Amino acid sequence: MAENGTKAPAQPEPVKMQVLAQYIRDMSFENALAQRGVQGTPQPDVKVNVNLDAKKRSAENQYEVLTKFNIAAQNKEGGEALFLLELEYAGIFHVENVPEDQLHPYLLIECPRMLFPYIRRIVGDVTRDGGFPPLNLENIDFVAIYRQNLALRAAAAKKASEEETPAN
Repeated sequence: MAENGTKAPAQPEPVKMQVLAQYIRDMSFENALAQRGVQGTPQPDVKVNVNLDAKKRSAENQYEVLTKFNIAAQNKEGGEALFLLELEYAGIFHVENVPEDQLHPYLLIECPRMLFPYIRRIVGDVTRDGGFPPLNLENIDFVAIYRQNLALRAAAAKKASEEETPAN
């Protein structure tokens, strides 16, 4: 009890998160340079695109979080493609005590952060085994990706509502 005789406010339960499984759902590596033939030492210009998705599983408090990476490298000199790596990496998470209004950002920010070191390792290994220097991905700002996706959804919803509203 507090000093004035009232009950102290209950502390919220701490968030519990456990990675139950993680796996490569799909992966493709295309070495365009090897198919054309190696000529000199190309200087790669690498572009990384990341998409995120999460869905509830049938078990209580379990969610599947999917990270999709599309990594394309082109030669800085001639612009021709060097390689293309597409990777879908998923994790199964048990998450408790996250308020419902905070669950979506939690799943699409915190869970991918837990998976990222493993994704970085896979990308490095695959690019090295494909005959290129290992690509060490820079840290990814999953908060910025989440905000960008929210902005894109809001813009799409606004555009859809404007198209449905007849002009006077």
